[in-house]
Amino acid sequence: MKPLFGKHSEFIVRSQSPFNGGPPPLRIIQSQITPNDLFFVRSHGDVPEVNVDKYRLEVTGKVTKHLSLSMDEIKNKFERVTVPATLQCAGNRREELIRLKPIPKELPWGTEAIGHAMWTGVRLRDVLAGSGVDGEAGIRLHVDFVGLDETERLGQGFNYGGSIPLSKAMKGDVILAYEMNGEELPPPHGFPLRVVVPGYIGARSVKWLTRITVQDDPSANYFQRKAYRFFSPQTNAENVKWDEGMMLGESNVTSVICSHQDGDQISAGIVTVQGYAMAGGERDVARVDVSHDGGKTWTQAELTDDAQRWSWQLWHVDLNLKAGNHQLVVRAVDSAANVQPKDIEDVWNFKGYMNNAWHRVNIVTKKK
Repeated sequence: MKPLFGKHSEFIVRSQSPFNGGPPPLRIIQSQITPNDLFFVRSHGDVPEVNVDKYRLEVTGKVTKHLSLSMDEIKNKFERVTVPATLQCAGNRREELIRLKPIPKELPWGTEAIGHAMWTGVRLRDVLAGSGVDGEAGIRLHVDFVGLDETERLGQGFNYGGSIPLSKAMKGDVILAYEMNGEELPPPHGFPLRVVVPGYIGARSVKWLTRITVQDDPSANYFQRKAYRFFSPQTNAENVKWDEGMMLGESNVTSVICSHQDGDQISAGIVTVQGYAMAGGERDVARVDVSHDGGKTWTQAELTDDAQRWSWQLWHVDLNLKAGNHQLVVRAVDSAANVQPKDIEDVWNFKGYMNNAWHRVNIVTKKK
């Protein structure tokens, strides 16, 4: 399938309509900041065409002042800020879960549904303050987002949406972005305005934002009430009780090998293994360990940059490999001492979310 929207020629297209895809593994780690033409896209409906001259952002609900803002007002009335943040789809690495047991009607993401960008816009808390929201008084409230993209589930059409707690919304890291890596927000990434919620699953960073509502409860949107919930391995489509699933918010600690793929045959000797790691919430990546023997022995990898909250870490390590079969494994530890689970069986769920089991790649090294 041919990439759309000016994406890179190597962009892996998972579906054309709605448009979904991401970069090949080696392209993921080529730089700390993911170029716009390689940044993954996750959409649940077709990319809407937005007339920016007629665009308005509505802020309503438990506010003292209803706001209806044009893009010019958003850019001129509130302080311009830039936040570096990594976004990752909750379904990243679903392909590994599918190998264990089928997960129908979900995208078979590999390791590509992740990217890091410099997001420029205005703080959500500044906009909420402009509508009279008192973060301290309403700390148990929720902030609901609705986009302009239309989708359909269970025979009903609706606009995509989701929410975050007001306590998160009032932190300075959550922004309403209109630029991505110094350029106008590209259409598949939410032009003219999107939410960016660092540390949370990508589903909460609603694109093509049209309405913000401050309310008592989390979003009633399908993608918060049913989709993007985490269930036990025993739960399936037949016995699921949707309200019993954990509503996903913060991302978990994870790491991936990008430099090598299953079945690679390379020369024995010094082999450089590379990849990415990230932690969710307010946590940082503290350490990355790499094994060449399926997890029997470990070597600590070198992190490319200093830890930076809400940002992934690229890593690399040199391993001296003899000729033979090797299983490369990576695991990460975050600043709260959370460690990735060893076995994929422990994280399998029928929606295919939040796979952060040790990432394994089988390779063969041959004598030179």
